[in-house]
Amino acid sequence: MSIARKICMVGDFGVGKTSLIEQFVHKQFSDRYLTTIGVKIDTKDMSIHGQNLRLVIWDLAGKSSFSKLDHSFLKGAAGYLLVADGTRSETIATAQSLAEEIAGQWGDLPFCFLINKSDLEDQWEANDSKTTSFAQCVFKTSAKTGEGVDDAFDALAERVAP
Repeated sequence: MSIARKICMVGDFGVGKTSLIEQFVHKQFSDRYLTTIGVKIDTKDMSIHGQNLRLVIWDLAGKSSFSKLDHSFLKGAAGYLLVADGTRSETIATAQSLAEEIAGQWGDLPFCFLINKSDLEDQWEANDSKTTSFAQCVFKTSAKTGEGVDDAFDALAERVAP
């Protein structure tokens, strides 16, 4: 029997939240950009310390700030993955303010910070000291190549597992 844990993908528009989920759940990547409207839900079964865990992954539409409605999507979440685009430094600032908003509403919800698009490192704008200051769990990821994706989801799964 699996224990289910809801986790949410949170971040600005176009940072790769949906692509990261596709890479983690289906091992697929598409260059085609489709805007997420509302929320899309996927699941992934995994084993943490011999315990079967089902991650119920809520892919939230890209936001630079949360409305009251958006906060309701986080209700019941065991944790979240906060995503920024390493080639767009403004998405890192957005991620930090989203983390503060979520903490204000939901307290110390476990999260990992993913700086996505590491395959475009020649266009990288992320400054490591700036990015790690507010998050205890940080990963450079590439939804395209798969770099760091499983590690990031595994790290959050460890934090939310019973």
